[in-house]
Amino acid sequence: MVSGVSTEAPASSGTQRALIPLGVIFFFVGMSVAVVGPFLALFLTTEVHARPVMVSAFLVAGPVASMVSSSLLGRLSDRRPIRRRLLLTAALAGFAGATATAFVREYWLLLALTMTLTALSGALFPQSFAYAREVLSQRGSTRAAMAISTLRMVFSVAWVAGPPVAALLLQAGGFRVLYLTAAAMYLIAAAVVYLRLGEVSPPAHAERPPARRAGLIVWATVAAFAVMQAAGVLNVQAMSLYLSHVLHAEVRDAGLILGLCAALEIPLMLGFGALSTRYPLRRLIILGAGVGVVYYALVAMVTHSWQIAALQILNASFIAAVQGLGISYVQELLPGEPGRAATLAGNAFPVAALLAGPLLGVSADLGYRYAYISAAVLCGLGFVMLVATSRRHPATPAP
Repeated sequence: MVSGVSTEAPASSGTQRALIPLGVIFFFVGMSVAVVGPFLALFLTTEVHARPVMVSAFLVAGPVASMVSSSLLGRLSDRRPIRRRLLLTAALAGFAGATATAFVREYWLLLALTMTLTALSGALFPQSFAYAREVLSQRGSTRAAMAISTLRMVFSVAWVAGPPVAALLLQAGGFRVLYLTAAAMYLIAAAVVYLRLGEVSPPAHAERPPARRAGLIVWATVAAFAVMQAAGVLNVQAMSLYLSHVLHAEVRDAGLILGLCAALEIPLMLGFGALSTRYPLRRLIILGAGVGVVYYALVAMVTHSWQIAALQILNASFIAAVQGLGISYVQELLPGEPGRAATLAGNAFPVAALLAGPLLGVSADLGYRYAYISAAVLCGLGFVMLVATSRRHPATPAP
């Protein structure tokens, strides 16, 4: 057997070099989403002149189409050596979709674009995570969760920078410049895939628990992630309303608080990634879910905006644990299916957005503290589901 002392450093160095192109892809694709996403409803309202019901339909149809296409591609990619081609196709689809959106102002044509090209580009994230997992497995790395958490951190960095950049782009040239910039970012990602990534073989067959048992555990875990991320979406949607209507603070405080959380996520994702090399993923994720329950319960009781700002260390810890390690955990539950696992974990977010919307509407009638009480309940439900499924899943030793 080859000594771990003699091979660890070169393997680690080679693995890091192999993942650098993926980090570049994550940053530019993350930036493309971050400059467009926050202003999509404004674009539809002001540029396309869509009625509120049409805007709502658009915001639902896009994520649903992305979930369907990503799920189909996730299963296909685990059976054939086509992951690099899928990444290239998805990046080029994002480029084409953003370029077309820069010029099209017809609602139904834009809806067709978002349900085809833009939906296909949504496969970039799960397929990138799956590609990373396969590269790490082929190189015998024992730090897969840490590496994937680091890639997820790059996405958070993009979201810190993206919205301010988008505001400058809108001032400089409007939505046409905004979407053309997003298209250029997709094109850079496609160039990196084409020039720097090689094709990887489908993962070797791995021993799995009985199908029914595995299916129940996986779906319950993904459902837990969905309800906990719904709490996170509700937190973002309700923050400005809660501060202005309940705490009588400035609306700008919401941006400062959310920006503080995003900044704190970056070192915390690295920290939880490092902890994943010593402790089982499920234990860290359950810990993060518990922290989330505490955060939402405390926010529901605060009386001043500075208290919410102080609590962002808890919110960032919750996000870093659940979202930073969640994909690796589902991949651990589905050995040999990294594409399907990453897609299932990624699909939790659009489901979460669909759950959060009605709860925000109800809280508008009952009071915005109700939004955070609801978020605490959702997070608590996810915590219970994770604890229940972890008892049925055989113990996995720390790497």
